[in-house]
Amino acid sequence: MTQPAASIAPASTKRDTIARLLKVARQEFSEKGLAGARVEDIAKAAGVTKQLVYHYFASKERLFACVLDESADKVTSELLALELDHLAPPDALRTLLRHAFDQYRTDPALGPLAQQGLRYHEDHAAQHSRFPDLAPALGAQMARLLQRGVDSGHFRAQVDARLFHAAASLLTTGGFTNRYSVSAVGGLDTTSEAGMRAWREFSVNFVLSAVLLDARPSLQRPAPVEPGAVTGTTTDH
Repeated sequence: MTQPAASIAPASTKRDTIARLLKVARQEFSEKGLAGARVEDIAKAAGVTKQLVYHYFASKERLFACVLDESADKVTSELLALELDHLAPPDALRTLLRHAFDQYRTDPALGPLAQQGLRYHEDHAAQHSRFPDLAPALGAQMARLLQRGVDSGHFRAQVDARLFHAAASLLTTGGFTNRYSVSAVGGLDTTSEAGMRAWREFSVNFVLSAVLLDARPSLQRPAPVEPGAVTGTTTDH
């Protein structure tokens, strides 16, 4: 029997509700973690019933996985949309690395979600996430950039682009996903703007030094910024 049209939620309403749930859930998971977040609180903040959350996502874990997938989509699409071809290869690589860093610096939820996501995927290895499907496109972007650098005489040849990209990502985002270790070992406060600025410059220079043939950047600790001095924004290149 056909269901009355009046009882069928418009597709736009469903999309809006799901988008609102994901936004609220993202904040809850980033603040409280997967274990601490409660579906009841997410539903209340989103203005829906708990039953509707389970109707759309089946479980809290599935909701969390969808939040991770949405974040991965956004981060990846932003990186792939960067216009780098007009830049010299060293400048293009520096721009790409800085943008990846600044995605975490301007979005405080990304670091905690990444930490939670690592544990989640270790415990749910059999469940498929979208990130492995997105990663090859990032690897291809890096491969094109590195090859352009080889052709121009700026970069070393025979660098595995995907391994290089993985190492670069772990290094640059480590100040957000592993604040304690970076702060303790590096002797800087990664919760402060000065500490983040120092790690941003050092980690990007470190990655560049691995592939540049000459004119490698300094790997000294960045000099502290004098009080009142004008500093770069999170979008400087």
